[in-house]
Amino acid sequence: MIPSPSLPDFTHERVEVITGRRSGLFIAVALHSSVLGSALGGARLWNYPHWNDALADVLRLSAAMTLKNAAAGLDAGGGKAVIALTPGTDLDAERRRAAFLDLGDAVESLHGLYRTAEDVGSTTEDMLVVSERTEHVVGLPDSVGGSGEPAGPTSLGVYESLRATLERVTGSSEVAGRRITISGLGQVGSRLAVRLAAEGATLAVTDVNPVKRDLAVELGASWCPPGEEHLVPADVFVPAGIGGLLTDDVIDSLDARAVCGPANNPLAHRSGAERLAARGILYAPDFVVNAGGVIYLDLVAKEQGTRAQVMERVAGIGATVRRIFDDADARGVTPLAAAEGIAAERLEAGGRQPALAG
Repeated sequence: MIPSPSLPDFTHERVEVITGRRSGLFIAVALHSSVLGSALGGARLWNYPHWNDALADVLRLSAAMTLKNAAAGLDAGGGKAVIALTPGTDLDAERRRAAFLDLGDAVESLHGLYRTAEDVGSTTEDMLVVSERTEHVVGLPDSVGGSGEPAGPTSLGVYESLRATLERVTGSSEVAGRRITISGLGQVGSRLAVRLAAEGATLAVTDVNPVKRDLAVELGASWCPPGEEHLVPADVFVPAGIGGLLTDDVIDSLDARAVCGPANNPLAHRSGAERLAARGILYAPDFVVNAGGVIYLDLVAKEQGTRAQVMERVAGIGATVRRIFDDADARGVTPLAAAEGIAAERLEAGGRQPALAG
């Protein structure tokens, strides 16, 4: 008997699942909520053992985007897209192009209720391909007048969140001399590592790609074997890779005073927030910390301010994190619950019904 897939509760307005007619790949587009406006969330290209795993991922990620966009004060709902590769798939240039044309068709089928963008595994150039099939895409390359790569704004938001977190656990927001462990050296993790090293942090880093060890050497950072980085004593542990890293076992052995990073859904289980709190480890909620990219993409696309003004808005994420910590202390709840409360209040006052409500 085939076991049932482990899927999250279904609370979505609409989910489109297709086999791409050009690429033959599994593609899912999940619209979780359009209460605050057209949903915005990236398109992830990733390896999954089974299509059930890809579906579970897109459902979780799209729900997290609703929280992220609401807590960030954006007039945008939550959605996400996934293009699933089976392990070992060699995606050549022709089939990659076909996959993103297929994604464009899937996005277009939602008639503007979801806007896509780059995400893990995809690029601004891929979004240019998507734009051949739909106008509901943001983050196109600078060369064609788009807003470009959002990893820089995301990294800025994480940096300001990390300073707020350090301030809470050490009494100072200064980075110099602080022990920081970064798990994942992708677009955001690498940018963050470079900035923290320049400011005098004592870094320990890791990535599943051994080539990233070159960056560790360049920055004078310690390299940790993947899977053991949480054992390194740190002031702040920064999950910057794929979600689910913070399992119960990892939390129980985590040697850090706080967790603050850009990875989506780093908690393997929501109860991990309480587990961290019980150990005295401060948790900065991921969907607040990593919102810089989506703030940038949404506001630039809507021409709501100059790019400098948008980046000031992104930098304000640090103040939001401080407010969440204060609210959590005042209410006697975890920072995750406090952040979810902010998002819930915004959604309840959204001002209109979901676009697909019957």
